Amino acid sequence: MKRFLASVAAAALLAGAVPAFAQDLIIGRSSEQSSIDPQFSRTGNNQQTSEMIFGRLVDFDQNYQMSPGLAESWKNVDPTTWEITLREGVTFHDGSPLTAEDVIWSLERADEVPNSPAPYTDQVAAIAKLEKVDDRILRVTTTEPAPSLMENIGRVFIVKQAAVDGRASEDFMQPAVAIGTGPYKFVSWTPGEALRLEAYDGYWGEKPEFKDVEVRFISNDAARVAALLSGAVQVIDAVPPADVSRLEQTEGVEVVSAPSGRVIYLALSQRGDEAPADVTDLNGKPLAANPFKDPRVRKAISLMIDRQLIVDRIMGGAGTPAGQLAPEGLGGHVATLAADQADPAQAKALLAEAGYPEGFGITISSSNDRFPGDADLAQALGQMLTRGGLKVSGVKVFPYNVYSKAASAGDYGAFVFSLGASTPTSAPLLQSLLHTYDKEAGKGAFNRMRFSDPQFDAQLEAALQEFDETKRMELLEQATTTAFAETPIVPLYWQKNYWATRDGLKIEGGLAEDTLAQDVRRAQ
Repeated sequence: MKRFLASVAAAALLAGAVPAFAQDLIIGRSSEQSSIDPQFSRTGNNQQTSEMIFGRLVDFDQNYQMSPGLAESWKNVDPTTWEITLREGVTFHDGSPLTAEDVIWSLERADEVPNSPAPYTDQVAAIAKLEKVDDRILRVTTTEPAPSLMENIGRVFIVKQAAVDGRASEDFMQPAVAIGTGPYKFVSWTPGEALRLEAYDGYWGEKPEFKDVEVRFISNDAARVAALLSGAVQVIDAVPPADVSRLEQTEGVEVVSAPSGRVIYLALSQRGDEAPADVTDLNGKPLAANPFKDPRVRKAISLMIDRQLIVDRIMGGAGTPAGQLAPEGLGGHVATLAADQADPAQAKALLAEAGYPEGFGITISSSNDRFPGDADLAQALGQMLTRGGLKVSGVKVFPYNVYSKAASAGDYGAFVFSLGASTPTSAPLLQSLLHTYDKEAGKGAFNRMRFSDPQFDAQLEAALQEFDETKRMELLEQATTTAFAETPIVPLYWQKNYWATRDGLKIEGGLAEDTLAQDVRRAQ
């Protein structure tokens, strides 16, 4: 019967009508996960799904404030030894108890998932040894002092060893494998259509308000807004800025906004001395040298971009120009590091100084469904770089699940990407995006452009080992200043996020930009 009702609801969505039958809660989400395996990819679209099904050692609210999760408490025995006590009475969705073995096995698996486009390697890189003390206590020994250990390993989703051992990521499509400790149980996923969840009665935390949840993946902005207005869905994320005013004036619809910890940036591949395939001379022929290896070229490109114009015209004001990774309010943000102002003349002078007085040819690549306006942003960047003295041979956009894999493989020369904050400080952003890529050490997991600066690496590593919070923030600021003197990426803006609800529902927005079923409540 439930399958029949879902079919009726889907048909109503296509027809643009209010469905006669619906699940308790239907969410329209802009981006779809690439896997139900919670450790397959650390990208935001995957984590949003995993947070509803799986638990983690610590919880983070919408503004990244940390609180105990599956871990009831933890203590630093000495600079390299931690003891973690698990919460009593936590059970998996099949009713079996959470044990220290499950946590240890999950942490060990986190950097071993094959073909991960965004692995959790950075989160577990500090671990030297994991030991079980008893069923509820585990001991973690780190390779070096790691004051942010719980922030890091606390981001790893915990799976049930007995259900997952010997299974591939694809097997998480089976509810018997995708067993978590989260507020919702996994029911089914039809790729390109919908994810179905059911509330877990034995959840240890605050019980979710809705029993049956359907998450529909509607990447088209207009279709997502139309689905909300028709009543086909009750909550949507990534409301297009151009539609905010109209929705705010629609009776029965509530719009929620919040600044985001996600920075949108243009990456310039520095992977090799030879130019990427889509970076050419003015006649479309391969360049002998990679121009993006020269910081003067990277700075020139940054100076070609009018960030405020992008925020105003493309984003409808829903953003803040960025000159670094962490926005104001996160530890490690450098107050004096402002966004570059557009200066085409200086950009051309730097290009000439670097040996490209007439510029060169590039192609700009981007996703078209990862964040609001991503495809339009790529087009705008193409126009600005053309005016700045480069020959933009084309702008190519792809669905995010395809695009992210190709970007991780190094297929693009100049490509638009984003990175969201996940903790109260800039440390994970710096470590994952700008630290020299080192797969074995678990550093630079998101460094798709392969930027490398030994001085920055040393400063960041010093910050990561500093237990004094004030000193750690100073060191993070120092590392950020060092890195951005080289224009490692071209930061563009920090997003502003919008959600919309109807039928008397409400959702809390925040820096974390999550759209979670457990965060949706009926208005009192």
